[in-house]
Amino acid sequence: MSELALDEVALVVAARDGDRAAFGRLYQRYGRMVHGVLLARVPRSQVEDLVQDVFLQALKRLPGLREPDRFGGWLAMIARNRATDFHRRTRPTVEVTDDLPGPEAGTDAEALAVLAMLRELPEAYRETLVLRLVEGMTGPEIAARTGMTQGSVRVNLHRGMNLLRAKLGVAKDHV
Repeated sequence: MSELALDEVALVVAARDGDRAAFGRLYQRYGRMVHGVLLARVPRSQVEDLVQDVFLQALKRLPGLREPDRFGGWLAMIARNRATDFHRRTRPTVEVTDDLPGPEAGTDAEALAVLAMLRELPEAYRETLVLRLVEGMTGPEIAARTGMTQGSVRVNLHRGMNLLRAKLGVAKDHV
């Protein structure tokens, strides 16, 4: 196990034993990953609150984590489950009328359109692409944080980018 991995395990063990500062450091290390996992699945306006929910759930469940070296994958699964729960709950519907305001000038409509296209991709590609393109995480960082292998991350990024390019109508050599 690398020195970084041992440091991370030590942080998880300390947090599991009640060290709130250690849990705060885990939050700093994994916040972008959780944000990206949620952003790939739920409306952008809900992500920040759900990130907090995920970390609160993790804090409550941390004493039950038997394998501290699997913290990243465990946390990613909590985030995925929280996104699923978000979609299960019933939400009131609002009738859409012509007098509802449209997007304001200066909003990032293109970014929202691309995010909508990302959300149409298969889940494995969607998540890794959001972590890479939106959260700015590297391939090895995505692998380390989510518990995936680096090879799986590379394959998902490659295939996901090809699908996204096709949806955007961009030739492979132009990106």
